[in-house]
Amino acid sequence: MDHVYIRDLRIACIIGIYDWERQVRQQLSLDVEVASDIAAAARSGAIEDAIDYAAMAERITDFVVAGEFQLLETLAEETAQMLLQEFPVSWLRLRVGKPGAVAAAGDVGVVIERGLAPDLRTPS
Repeated sequence: MDHVYIRDLRIACIIGIYDWERQVRQQLSLDVEVASDIAAAARSGAIEDAIDYAAMAERITDFVVAGEFQLLETLAEETAQMLLQEFPVSWLRLRVGKPGAVAAAGDVGVVIERGLAPDLRTPS
């Protein structure tokens, strides 16, 4: 199975459980990797046959900003479900990082996988 990915999508949003976090936008970093058959797009050269990663990045950004989530876990789950419903993907891995959330760490966050896992044994 083929994969399309977006790395280090930076989104400034309301995220967190503390009162001060509900007042300021914080920077998140998202990685998303999706499984999709890209053969038709490769043959046609048409964006209509491809996963439009610019459209996906814009949709993720709009969704996260509008959500004003408290937990990264909720943000990740709801974002994953939205992607599975709105884009032609069968599986995804989503990493949501919150740099600066723990003073002694460069980044903290969650990684989830949803959908039907691609069979890595299938030859290309």
